[in-house]
Amino acid sequence: MSPHTSASRPAATTHRWLALTILGVATVATPLTAFAQPAPRATPVTRHAADSMRRETLDQRISNMHVALKITPAEEADWTKVADVMRRNESNMQKMVVERRAHIPHELNAVEDLKTYQRFTQAHVDGLKDLIASFETLYAAMPEGQKIVADHVFARYGHERVQTHRALKSNS
Repeated sequence: MSPHTSASRPAATTHRWLALTILGVATVATPLTAFAQPAPRATPVTRHAADSMRRETLDQRISNMHVALKITPAEEADWTKVADVMRRNESNMQKMVVERRAHIPHELNAVEDLKTYQRFTQAHVDGLKDLIASFETLYAAMPEGQKIVADHVFARYGHERVQTHRALKSNS
C-alpha cells in the first residue's frame, strides 16, 4: 500500500504546509510581544556574537535538512537556491526586528502596532512564496523515492515543531 493513502493525504499536506511555513519563519520566530520589551543595549561584541550564533543556527538547520533530504550532487544547485532563500528570509526578518526594536514601545499606538504586525506577516508570506518556488524546483527534480523521503522529513519536522510549540506553551 502506498504511504500516501487518501485518508493520510490531508494530514500529510497539512504537515508539509506547516513544515514549509516553519522553514520560512523558524529562522526568526520572534513574537511581537518580544518587541514590547525594550531590547537591552548590547555592546558591538555581544551583538556580533548573537548574529554569529543565529547564523550558526540557520546554517545548522540548512545542513540538517540537506542531510535529511539526501540531496545529491546533481541537486546541489537547486538546494543552494533553497538555502539562499532561507538565508535571505532570515536577513529580511532580522532587519525588520532591528527596525521594530529601534522604537520605544510606548511610541506606537495600537493601530501602528497592528500595522507592524501586518508588515511582519506580509514579509513572512512573501518569503514563504520564494521558499516554496525554490523548493518546488528541487522537489520536482527528485526521483520518486527521494520525494517520499522529503514528504516524511517535512511531516516529521512539522510534527516535532508542533509538539515543541505545545510543550513550550503549556509551560508558560
